[in-house]
Order: sequence, then C-alpha cells, then structure tokens
Amino acid sequence: MFGGLVSRLRGALGAGSVPAHAPEDTRLYAIGDIHGRDDLLAQLLDLIAADAKGCAAKRNILIFLGDYVDRGLQSCEVLDRLTGDLIPGFERVFLKGNHEQALLQFLGDAAFGRTWKYYGGLETLHSYGIKELTLSDDPKDFERARERFNEVLPKSHRRFLEMLPLSVEFGDYFFTHAGVRPGIALHRQIEEDLLWIRDDFLESGSSFGKVVVHGHTPKEEVVFRSNRIGVDTGAYMTGVLTALVLEGSARRLVQTGGGSVPLARAS
Repeated sequence: MFGGLVSRLRGALGAGSVPAHAPEDTRLYAIGDIHGRDDLLAQLLDLIAADAKGCAAKRNILIFLGDYVDRGLQSCEVLDRLTGDLIPGFERVFLKGNHEQALLQFLGDAAFGRTWKYYGGLETLHSYGIKELTLSDDPKDFERARERFNEVLPKSHRRFLEMLPLSVEFGDYFFTHAGVRPGIALHRQIEEDLLWIRDDFLESGSSFGKVVVHGHTPKEEVVFRSNRIGVDTGAYMTGVLTALVLEGSARRLVQTGGGSVPLARAS
C-alpha cells in the first residue's frame, strides 16, 4: 500500500522529489560493464561477498547491466565465471548489453564481423582461441572465424547469451543496459533503445517514473542524476569495475581499487 503511494507521489512530483527506495529487506548490487575483465570481476565479487557479511537484508541480489564481452582480453573467462557459481546465497540477474547482441549477430552472419571486429570482437575471438581475423579482413576468413566460433563456443555460454533479458525492476529502480527513450512508458520501451540509446536519454531531465540504473556510456566516475545513475566506469580501460549498492534509500559504491565508498542518502 505505502510503496504504491510513494510511487504515485514520485510520478506526480517528479523523480528526486521523493527518495527512491530499494525493496524492503533487500540489498541490490548493480554491476557495470565488465568488457572482458575477468580479473576485475573476480576482485569485485570478493569485495561484494565481504561487504555482505553481517548484512541484515533477507535478500542480496546481483544485477549485471550487460556488456560482459569484447574489448578486454578475457571474455571467455568472464562467461565461464558468470555461468558458474558466484556468491553463495545471492540471487542473480543478468541483463543483455549491445555487445552481447553483436556477438550473437556474428554467430549468424559472418559479414557483420567487419563491424564487430573493430569494437571489441577481435579480442573476444582471441579469448576463444580464434585467430583468423588478426591480420585479415578477407570475407573467407570472416566465414571461417564464424564457423570456428560456433564450434568452440560452449553450450553454457550460448545458452546464457541467448536467454538474457533486457531490463528488470526492483522497488523504485529500473535496470537496463543503455537507458530508455524519454516520453515512453518503461513497459513500452523497445530493444533498440534499451541496448543502444545515448544522448536523448543522457541529456534528458525528465522523470522516467523510476530511477534508471544503466551502463553503456563509460565515465571515470559514477554519474548520479535525479532520474538516472550511470554505473559504467570503463573497467577495461581504467581498471575500475563498479557495483552500485542500493538498500532502503541509501546508495553507496563498491569498486575495484577503491573498496566501499559511502554516499549521501538518496535525494
């Protein structure tokens, strides 16, 4: 009853007028773009496990915001970790990023490799031992690489990639990879925008009905706005992989290289 009242008040008054809340007795960890940095992912999961010790919350939930592959050199290792055991007792939600979409597109269309290769796909192929495209843009080599990738990609990785949802909601927060189209209800958002949108979303000061937590656009520091929180800290370049921790109306960060960073209460 009261949660619905708060949501209606936020819609009427605008995002930021009433503090956003995570669900009661729940701690959320929203993890930004990993991009083939399994070393950082392992560190961050250890930090989260330590952070959760003694936690009073009944539910601990890991929410991964997509872009697990490409750019970094350990995409295969990242997917191995994500498809295995993570932190005992934690629920897990894995969202789809535009780079997962690109990988799947290449598996079905060798010609798309001309695009994918140059925004991180080459590093992903190398992580699976596929070297045909290292020094070649020959269409025959793209086809050979695609066929080889289909052969060596573990079934668990393919299943993981094919089953990723586009968004999830918890309390007053909406989680997705890239963002949302302003002026469109959250339940009516399309895949193209949820995976790819940038300026129209990033520059909007409008309320989206819930606070949107997203990755996709790397910044050196987490971006806090009244209507959105950007959690992509460019891990593959900076070495900083970030988890945004949401509990009640409180927000803080757990980061590789930085540990736990307390923040002012949500407003």
